[in-house]
Amino acid sequence: MKRIVCKKADIGRGPLILVNSANPLRNAGVSLIPLELTSQGGGESIYLERRAANLLTACIQAVGGQRDIVPVSGWRSRREQQQIWDDTLRSDGEEFTRKYVAPPDCSEHQTGLAIDLGRAAGRIDFIRPAFPYDGICGKFRRRAAAYGFIQRYEQGKEALTGIAAEPWHFRYVGAPHARLMQQNNLCLEEYVPFLRTGPKSCALTEGRLVQVFHAPCQGEETEIELPDQCGSVQVSGDNINGFIVTVWRDRI
Repeated sequence: MKRIVCKKADIGRGPLILVNSANPLRNAGVSLIPLELTSQGGGESIYLERRAANLLTACIQAVGGQRDIVPVSGWRSRREQQQIWDDTLRSDGEEFTRKYVAPPDCSEHQTGLAIDLGRAAGRIDFIRPAFPYDGICGKFRRRAAAYGFIQRYEQGKEALTGIAAEPWHFRYVGAPHARLMQQNNLCLEEYVPFLRTGPKSCALTEGRLVQVFHAPCQGEETEIELPDQCGSVQVSGDNINGFIVTVWRDRI
């Protein structure tokens, strides 16, 4: 029986960490690269975690959205997040700020896994960029899960996420997880409880079967038993109390 060992410190690392007001960021270290896309105003580069950046670029190119879909905000330092919080608080008040801006260390943008997208226009609102459900933006939405992205803050989930619906905010979680969340109408806050009920399986478009399960942290080191005949394995912390294990099996 194959086993892997995860360290307690890894709870705060990986593409599936939940970052919100109840679960602040634990680990700020992330491998970033600039997006190979024209940003808002064509100014400074926008950075994302390496795999998220490559897959976002691939998805936008696949739908032909290079000219019409604009990255507005990607990775932010803690200092930048603090500045955005303070500026929005001064200009728009506390109620608006708490609806659309996360406090420092509670923002997904600090993970490098989140991106705000806008439809290309002469002026784009930095806090609430327009990203409609039709046209090229709608086409991106329909393909996003295949590239591992979800719309992070959906209408009807505000009580769980603590953030208003944001049609422009997308989060990289990986293709099997994006598909499982989409199929079961889950936000990220609901995903770990969903996995705690038992292992879940997902068939990817290329014909591979993926099994996903949750393993609670059991101390400084956690030994996790893997299924028989497993292929490649990915482990991500959940930033709560354990690990999400993804196992790729042979083609079905």
